Amino acid sequence: MMMMTQAAQGMDADVFDQFIDQLQRYVRERLLPTEKTIVETDLIPDDILNEMRDMGLFGLTMPEEFGGAGMNVSQYIKTIHTLSYAMPAFRSIISINIGMFCSGLKNGGTDAQKAEWLPRVASGEIAAFGLTEPGSGSDSAGLQTMAVKVDNGWKITGTKRYITNAPFAKVGLIMARTDKENLPKNAHVSAFIVPLDAAGVSIGKSDKKMGQSGSHIADIIMDDVFVGDDALLGGEVGKGFKYAMMSLDNGRMSVGAAATGYARRALDSALRYANERKAFGEPIANFQLIQQMLAQSEIDIYAAECMMADVVARADAGENVLRKAAAFKVFASEMCGRVADACVQIYGGAGYLAEYDAERFFRDSRIYRIYEGTTQILQLQIAKHMLREFNAAG
Repeated sequence: MMMMTQAAQGMDADVFDQFIDQLQRYVRERLLPTEKTIVETDLIPDDILNEMRDMGLFGLTMPEEFGGAGMNVSQYIKTIHTLSYAMPAFRSIISINIGMFCSGLKNGGTDAQKAEWLPRVASGEIAAFGLTEPGSGSDSAGLQTMAVKVDNGWKITGTKRYITNAPFAKVGLIMARTDKENLPKNAHVSAFIVPLDAAGVSIGKSDKKMGQSGSHIADIIMDDVFVGDDALLGGEVGKGFKYAMMSLDNGRMSVGAAATGYARRALDSALRYANERKAFGEPIANFQLIQQMLAQSEIDIYAAECMMADVVARADAGENVLRKAAAFKVFASEMCGRVADACVQIYGGAGYLAEYDAERFFRDSRIYRIYEGTTQILQLQIAKHMLREFNAAG
């Protein structure tokens, strides 16, 4: 395991560069050759998971004192971008630990909660994040899971849907109502740290998906699940939604980085195929309409990379990047879909066959436009902020 040290603004730059070099080799030498097995089994092999734990990938954003790498936003997003050249399952398995769960605890957890849980998830104990329900996603007012105060704790009842890593997770950060009425600023929603082996917790069957082999989602069903008072994040009711939303900018940058990294993978594949495949006695890469698709894909990826560099620099400088993180996520996810589509088109008939990678890139990339805020929800959010600023300026 490469030792990681934390400077005032993240890891030491030289150590981080060495880590990225190591990760790039690991992606190409270990992860890419394992993809075929994951497609066949729908599981990441245990030896790969253990190697990822040894590399510290489950604790990228955790503070050093809790066993993490202490990366700043730029370093974290560059790591995700590098890892996401490989199939999405590898980012998915670490994403909740280093994103929603870590951020929620860092921003809102008590000292005792941080001391208990951050070292566990940094070492690779898999976490889940429970906000979405059968009847609510982006609409927090529709959240139905209830937490009722009882002696020495709470009883939680409700169902969470589409929960990433639910079949593997040991702990969940669960959003639940602590008030039946909808309160201003979502103060009716609190966050609870729930061990998923607690009595009354059951995990639904892993959902079959369009793509993203090896990444699993399932329902978390809670029936009068008792948790102690120390499970309430921050020890305060009404703060859960706030803590959850504080992690969304990083989550959207992570998805944008993943989409950008995977688009590069699809373009590399298309470029290689265009040089190998011959038609009319010459490589199809010589044909100008093939070149147009390759060039436009390169242009799109470059634009996303520039957006990524800008937004993470602003985040590390302490700016409010809500709007720019949303814009990057929208552009990068839509861009990845266009590049994956061009990859299929360049492959031609072969692009429609499961024997080749192109159709997998196409299926895998579709979800990027949906989770961590759909394109349409984020467009609305961006517009609302623009209009608010315009009206405030008079």
